[in-house]
Amino acid sequence: MAKLAISNSIRTLRFQHDEMTQQQLADAVGVTRQTIAAIEAARYSPSLEVAFKIAVVFNQPLEKIFQYKQ
Repeated sequence: MAKLAISNSIRTLRFQHDEMTQQQLADAVGVTRQTIAAIEAARYSPSLEVAFKIAVVFNQPLEKIFQYKQ
């Protein structure tokens, strides 16, 4: 599967937040660990709702977490 045009800094942010695990982030936003892994690897784009929930967990604006490349 091709990489998406949306990249993200979730892995870095997890590390900066006391080395949060993918499972901890998944639990915080209500998705599976596999979903977080796929989003991090740019194999899957989150819904807007999940993207906003991730932003809330890290207390960051969306554009600090997700970047769109044309």
